[in-house]
Amino acid sequence: MSFFKSFSSRPTGPVEFIIAGLGNPGKEYELTRHNAGFLCLDILANRVGFSTDRIKFKSLTADVMIAGHRCLVMRPQTYMNNSGEAVREAASFYKIKPENCIIIFDDIDIPFGALRVKRKGSAGSHNGIKSIVYHLNSDAFPRVKIGVGGKPHPDYDLKDYVLSTFSKQEQEALKKTMEKACDAVELIVSGDIDKAMQTCQISGK
Repeated sequence: MSFFKSFSSRPTGPVEFIIAGLGNPGKEYELTRHNAGFLCLDILANRVGFSTDRIKFKSLTADVMIAGHRCLVMRPQTYMNNSGEAVREAASFYKIKPENCIIIFDDIDIPFGALRVKRKGSAGSHNGIKSIVYHLNSDAFPRVKIGVGGKPHPDYDLKDYVLSTFSKQEQEALKKTMEKACDAVELIVSGDIDKAMQTCQISGK
């Protein structure tokens, strides 16, 4: 599936969707597990042909057309635990309902390399999603969950684990997952989240 066919350099019409990849700003966090959402947006940006270089809504943003729909792509710069502040500001400004806020993020509760697409659901243990649920006052937003695997040992500190850096081998292994995540985003924007849930799932290791 190619995003080039659905990309326009001049967005038209109202913004219909928010696509937010979650992560932490700063070089020191660039390749950490908690930044899987940011890393996925790098792939989406290459496929569509945009750059998140406009500062707005406490985020680095891009205004693009995907599958014929105008989308605001966001990298919240609030740090993970306050991601909801950025998403709420954008959603409020453009009057975007939660169902049209697509969130891409890391998930330690599914196997490494797995991909899960959900229509809605609880926040689980993810602080970024907890923040978004709180600020949108809703859990009815689509999620594209990238499996980064669980802690290597029960006694391992969770914060240390999610802020640990992917190895080069892990980065390569995740590329397929993130490409599929981009496919899922396009399907959701196209109004076919059911197909995204059926065809974009990856079991992982």
